[in-house]
Amino acid sequence: MPKVEVLNIKGENVGEIELNETLFAADIAETAVYDTVKNQLANKRQGTQSAKTRSEVRGGGRKPFRQKGTGRARQGSIRAPHYTGGGIVFAPKPRDYSYKIPKKMKRKALYSVLTSKVNDNELVVLDELKLDSYKTKEANEILTNIKADKKAYVVIAENDDKVYRSFRNIEGCDVEKANLINVYDLLRHNKLVITKEAIAKLEEVFI
Repeated sequence: MPKVEVLNIKGENVGEIELNETLFAADIAETAVYDTVKNQLANKRQGTQSAKTRSEVRGGGRKPFRQKGTGRARQGSIRAPHYTGGGIVFAPKPRDYSYKIPKKMKRKALYSVLTSKVNDNELVVLDELKLDSYKTKEANEILTNIKADKKAYVVIAENDDKVYRSFRNIEGCDVEKANLINVYDLLRHNKLVITKEAIAKLEEVFI
């Protein structure tokens, strides 16, 4: 089992923790990670884009001028795609981009990303994360103490309004409950800052 040091919010070493091999020492499955991120981004899409085809644009029912004798190229409607104000060829319509992927694939991707965080020294484990007040200054100091990038993904076991509201004001920093973490957010943050309690929650939910 991989071992990592445990810090307090002052950045002091207060012990070690053995990480679960399933979560933090898995084989890296790059394809599963790619497919999972692609799925997450697709599911986020609104799909509300819409434009009108030539049959839907108002007007253009009358032939603009007679077929022959004018010397001009024949035209059937002023709403044809090559006209200003005409319809769009293959106009986009509202659609649902979401789709499902196997649960096992999502799990494999999550294990892969968590393992890469350990391998790349991008994991910081805290003994606990408690704040006395709603202060972004205090949250900033904690990140500085533990040598975590401002673009950190802070994972806690349960809802904590003080932690959430203090860290969310830091640009690039996000706070999430352990049971709601996802592959895309793990990848786009430089550091994973997680409490011991949250690690136990991960083991409970994802194994």
